Amino acid sequence: MKPISQLLATLSAQEIQLRSTLFLAPCTTGGQVCTRISGLMYSFRPTPASFTGWGWFQPLNAQTAQVIEIASPLVVDEYLKRLPKFHLRLIFQLRDLIWLAYPSFEGDMQQRLSRTEDLLSQEFKNSVQPIVVHLVAEGQPFDQILARRQGKIWWFHELDRLADPRQAESLRQALHQGTAPAELQFSGLTPEMRTAYQLAFATTFPTPQPEQRLQAALAMGGGTLHSFQDQGDYWTVEWHTRDGQHHVSAIAKADLTVLSAGICLSDLDQDFDLQSLVGVVEQRDE
Repeated sequence: MKPISQLLATLSAQEIQLRSTLFLAPCTTGGQVCTRISGLMYSFRPTPASFTGWGWFQPLNAQTAQVIEIASPLVVDEYLKRLPKFHLRLIFQLRDLIWLAYPSFEGDMQQRLSRTEDLLSQEFKNSVQPIVVHLVAEGQPFDQILARRQGKIWWFHELDRLADPRQAESLRQALHQGTAPAELQFSGLTPEMRTAYQLAFATTFPTPQPEQRLQAALAMGGGTLHSFQDQGDYWTVEWHTRDGQHHVSAIAKADLTVLSAGICLSDLDQDFDLQSLVGVVEQRDE
């Protein structure tokens, strides 16, 4: 066993080495920066804590590292080139410098990740999933980018200059026009592009919740929703007409078609949807 004085001297030397080290690292909002020093992995809280981006850091102690300066694009480029490269397509921004993206080539992604044994790779063996990309410095929805993988983290590298910009523009235009994913069509459209578009469409035009759908349909016809119960493929809906009359109807979930109006419609119930049913009932009562 080494004498205590020798151990203290070793620790002191390590601390001096630690504080004299300057290292390059990416930093996300609220995250930590990591580096390997003398074979040991260190994680530090950055100061200032608000720093986001690529920077040169110097440890103040074993827990905190100070930002010395912002790293130049050339240095960042050299750092990223050492990491595995993947083609991804941006979908939408989650928050500052963080985007959701989708692989541009599903087969290539699965094949390459199948060669590694980490947890993330195991998840991709079953199905390709959207990816959270950090420090995205430029780009618009549906732009194709080059991303680099470092463990479980994906870093933005640059826009893919070889990608056809017309494809991204076609996707953006379709989303602006509200084109349904099933109706999306243009030259060069790939299954991966369609999947990315579906994810963006679902966020831009979210499917209303059952109560919102029923309330909206009744309101357009002049009625109001009292309550509803889930019956599998349909809802039992209790609602009121403008003059307060109470009705109970069975309404299909798929398209709000009337399965049973709760009143006699001469077996024509399914000729109406919930919105038109309100008017039919009120006209009958006049």
